Amino acid sequence: MMNDATPITPPHGFAYRTNPGYESMRRVVDVVVSCVALVAIAPLLAAAALAIKLDDGGPIFFTQRRVGRFGRLFAMHKLRTMRTAGCGDALKPSSSRDARITRVGAHLRRLSIDELPQLFNVLRGDMTLVGPRPEMPFIVRQYEPWQQLRHFAPPGITGLWQVTCRSTIPLQHPEATALDVEYVRSESTFTDGAILFKTVWALFSARGAY
Repeated sequence: MMNDATPITPPHGFAYRTNPGYESMRRVVDVVVSCVALVAIAPLLAAAALAIKLDDGGPIFFTQRRVGRFGRLFAMHKLRTMRTAGCGDALKPSSSRDARITRVGAHLRRLSIDELPQLFNVLRGDMTLVGPRPEMPFIVRQYEPWQQLRHFAPPGITGLWQVTCRSTIPLQHPEATALDVEYVRSESTFTDGAILFKTVWALFSARGAY
């Protein structure tokens, strides 16, 4: 059992109000889309799992602590794309040539297939389809106070950073956090729909994936 992180409180001058109607609609969409998607991609997940196992015989799944909404820690699930010895808490690979990435893992990362198990996180309510990308605790501990504002929205599988500058600005940089804060200020059904549409395009182009 993981302990909760320190609760996040807004700095002076920042107003945050929940929208019950929007949050209820988002939850319905999360559950429906995740259920349909998991059924549809079951053969793909099975094939990916077999490829991972045949590649090096190691674990199929990779679970890592991430910081969620209001600073709560949760276990995020992915298909393993790195060598077992390189699966600890560390900055993510910045290149497809990173020595930690396995042969099969390189293909899974390029197509973002490794992210698909996070649909189970969405079903559990740890994550949502669209929101700030959850970070590792050791990175969050280095945040300036204003960067904690990203945690007022639930973490997402995709978000404004992924469709804006994933290939040019690392997630841990303040410029990326500024996009997350912008999303928190303007989150809406329309914004989420636009991000999901752009995400589909990014997946087909494999832009910024490694």
